Amino acid sequence: MRREDKILSILKKTYPRAKVALKFRTPLEMLVSTILSAQCTDKRVNIVTEPLFKKYKSAADYAGADPKTLGRDIKSTGFYRSKAKNIVNSCKIIVNKYRGRVPDSMDALLELPGVARKTANIVLNNAYGIVEGIAVDTHVKRLSGRMGFTGYDDPVKIEQDLMALFPRKEWGRINDLLVTHGREVCSARAPQCAACGVNRFCPSAFKV
Repeated sequence: MRREDKILSILKKTYPRAKVALKFRTPLEMLVSTILSAQCTDKRVNIVTEPLFKKYKSAADYAGADPKTLGRDIKSTGFYRSKAKNIVNSCKIIVNKYRGRVPDSMDALLELPGVARKTANIVLNNAYGIVEGIAVDTHVKRLSGRMGFTGYDDPVKIEQDLMALFPRKEWGRINDLLVTHGREVCSARAPQCAACGVNRFCPSAFKV
């Protein structure tokens, strides 16, 4: 078995219930939550979206919102001005072009302001069960480098390397597993290598 496959197998056994931490009920809520999660913890996003989703219930609600008012509602997530602008403009497109329904294709999602492949992958995988690629966030980027899955820093190139390394049937799980492991064991500043189940197969073990 390849080293990469051994790591994936161990992570799947260690975190059988790994899933996205963002709380959502609809594709729209998943989209808004993921946009808000940029440079922000999922925990903070979930705190903000609890009242937000009661106030804005449809794409039309966001499309008709005053960006300044929406900005105040999401201020604690950081970069709130640009996030509010992107949400409002994305929802205008969703209302006008997709009849209020968040599109379920990579190409269509990438047309929305503030949506890159990471966000699109998360929405497609979690809201629609569609696997087009692997979402590369800060955790996936960090762990992919440490575990020797890639030598790149660019998220698009990292995603391409991961897609080449692992079978398509596993793509939907990769983000959840690496994010969970990154939060619980392989943290940015103080990775717990002694407690890591994959340290035998990690080229960075006890070196960070």
